Amino acid sequence: MKTREVLLAARPTGAPRPADFRLVDVEVPEPKPGEILVRNIYMSVDPYMRGRMNEKQTYAQAWQIGQPADGRAVGEVMKSQNPRFPVGAIVASNLGWREHYVCNGEGVLTIDRALAPLSAFLGVLGVPGFTGWYGLKEIGRPKSGETLVVSGAAGATGSLVVQIGKILGCRVVGTAGTDDKCAWLTKQLGADAAINYRKAGDLAAAVREACPKGVDAYYENVGGAILDAVLAIVNPFARIALCGMISQYNMSTPPPGPANIRNMVGNRVLMQGFIISDHMNRYPEFLAEVGGWLNAGRVKYEETIIDGLDRAVTAFLGLFAGDNTGKMIVRLGPEPAAAGAR
Repeated sequence: MKTREVLLAARPTGAPRPADFRLVDVEVPEPKPGEILVRNIYMSVDPYMRGRMNEKQTYAQAWQIGQPADGRAVGEVMKSQNPRFPVGAIVASNLGWREHYVCNGEGVLTIDRALAPLSAFLGVLGVPGFTGWYGLKEIGRPKSGETLVVSGAAGATGSLVVQIGKILGCRVVGTAGTDDKCAWLTKQLGADAAINYRKAGDLAAAVREACPKGVDAYYENVGGAILDAVLAIVNPFARIALCGMISQYNMSTPPPGPANIRNMVGNRVLMQGFIISDHMNRYPEFLAEVGGWLNAGRVKYEETIIDGLDRAVTAFLGLFAGDNTGKMIVRLGPEPAAAGAR
């Protein structure tokens, strides 16, 4: 059987280009004892993957030129010689950027499709949602009545952070790059204010106006000017969770550091980075809490779905242009009928 996968063709300098990837046809081997054959249904593209295109390895293993890219995916077991994964099981893996794969089941998890639609396990109930939940609760530690600012608030992680902040009783201010995204944050997700950073002009003044009592907790996905604006008005003992810095991922030379960082000293501010893979033991707790909120209608989510592996690179590059609202997902094939469906 033939299938397709996406290879890294070159390491980019600055912003990645379509020519940095290559779509190829490959043979799918028959599963051996202990192995499974999986057909991917959805795959994830995420900003952190830009760092994996570089030769230097950070917290995530670098992609190798001429080898398949990888990332989170949800698929269906088509053939199995592993009793842990029967035919028809729905599984999550780190073997995205391909239509099929054969593996021994290591790192593969069975998911409960009764909990939510399958694509949700790549977004609100997947690693992006888990990242938002952990970073906010364990580092941001918001309390009722406090002001929480979320950058990149219309993305998969930020949009859940906004809603958790409201559930916990905070005044929540989000930043996004279009008026439509800002309207979604305030009208659908309950944010108290939203700032279009592309149209704000004086971003620091816009943040001050939206946060008249200062900032107690900040969830950082973007970096740059928004971080500096927040540091200008942090309250004593504020907490800043550093999740991402998407504004810098395509820069060859890092920009100057925030001008207002000295405010952290007198205000005794905590700023802490984290990598969610260090905390996977907390995933069941996250799934129980956020899954419960989702089923109770207290959490909403949005997805931007692009069809076809041949458009996976377009979807990935679109992350850096702000083309997505909520989670950017690539659909690789149809979902199987649910058990008992006719």
